[in-house]
Amino acid sequence: MMAFQKPTGTQDLLPGVVEKWQYVEEKARDLCRRFNYREIRTPIFEQTSLFVRGVGETTDIVEKEMYTFDDKGNRSMTLRPEGTAGVVRAYVENKIYGEPDVSKLYYIGPMFRYERPQAGRQRQFHQFGVEAIGALDPAIDAEVIALGYQLCVELGLKDVKVEINSVGNPTSRAAYREQLLGFLRPMKDTLCKDCQSRMERNPLRVLDCKVDQDKFVGAPSILDSLDEESLNHFAKLKAYLDDFGVDYAVNNRLVRGLDYYTLTAFELKAQGIGAIDTVGGGGRYNGLVGDIGGPDQPGIGFGIGLERIQLILEHQNIDVTTLAPLDVYFVALGEAADREVNRQLFKLRQSGLSGERDYLGRKMKAQMKSADRFKARYTAILGDDELERGEIALKSMDTGEQQTVKLEDLVTAIQGK
Repeated sequence: MMAFQKPTGTQDLLPGVVEKWQYVEEKARDLCRRFNYREIRTPIFEQTSLFVRGVGETTDIVEKEMYTFDDKGNRSMTLRPEGTAGVVRAYVENKIYGEPDVSKLYYIGPMFRYERPQAGRQRQFHQFGVEAIGALDPAIDAEVIALGYQLCVELGLKDVKVEINSVGNPTSRAAYREQLLGFLRPMKDTLCKDCQSRMERNPLRVLDCKVDQDKFVGAPSILDSLDEESLNHFAKLKAYLDDFGVDYAVNNRLVRGLDYYTLTAFELKAQGIGAIDTVGGGGRYNGLVGDIGGPDQPGIGFGIGLERIQLILEHQNIDVTTLAPLDVYFVALGEAADREVNRQLFKLRQSGLSGERDYLGRKMKAQMKSADRFKARYTAILGDDELERGEIALKSMDTGEQQTVKLEDLVTAIQGK
């Protein structure tokens, strides 16, 4: 029995697996470069009140899932359960709103929620997310949705689609609230305890319940309560998505799990395992910047779960193994040759090539097996005799062809191949 094990709901990403994560992250970074989003890195923990105010008191995150602790100054701190609140806090604190253009930002990193671990859901999980702050134009909504959609497509996920809804502005949402309460109150006693406690505080959150979904089939649609402003915004969003060729469907019961959403709400889906098909989602948060203490600035963003991406990639048998082969594996035969190999290996790495050597004193046959395991393009074999002549044997691991090159020309010879 080991003395220590990883905490429940966490995982070790080992060599051979972590490369798959790097592949997805590199795809996301490249896509953000093409869409002109810049990376932001915020603290892993923040003041608890930031998440209570930013995420919402009636959310599962705040009520049940946050990792909260008092620091040595008796200040309540929380490990970040999602990315948007921290990004918006940084946007306000650092006065990024003073820049003349829309702030287009992205993040990649760990989040923390205390919940029952299951497939695609961990207590420490990782998200890629984007935030676009400063524009009301539905064109930016479409751009954000299209970026997430395009990531899924370029990763090769099957049956990628988007579900969208409008949760309206405060005026239209207030009208819908009364209609929804009229529908929910007669069934209150049959709903789960969470729905009962949330009904009066935030009835839209009841629609997000995973326990009582079958009871909401006849619920009024928020789309019927939208005012002209909200309807126009939603119509333009759909037109832009049509222009992009994004495969989307309207889901009038989609409200997402966070309190700060206004107007656009959406989820990204792909062919998954049973009910596990949601890759990520997001929406507009036009009042959040002001709630956190900044000027009244609109914003929209999403978060995509990287664990969920990996799960679906595996389920769909999409091979993203990208273990880069070594350029050269050095084999040293003799003490003097061993020292020269060290010098040549460092010189090779300085030039930008990748290389490795044996550190276990093994025979040549065992060293050649290591070269195979590392998928080396070439092995460079140096014995004392070759060293005296200032030469080294260079063998292609694909063709088996071997040639002799001058030691001082080794790097150049490999770079030219």
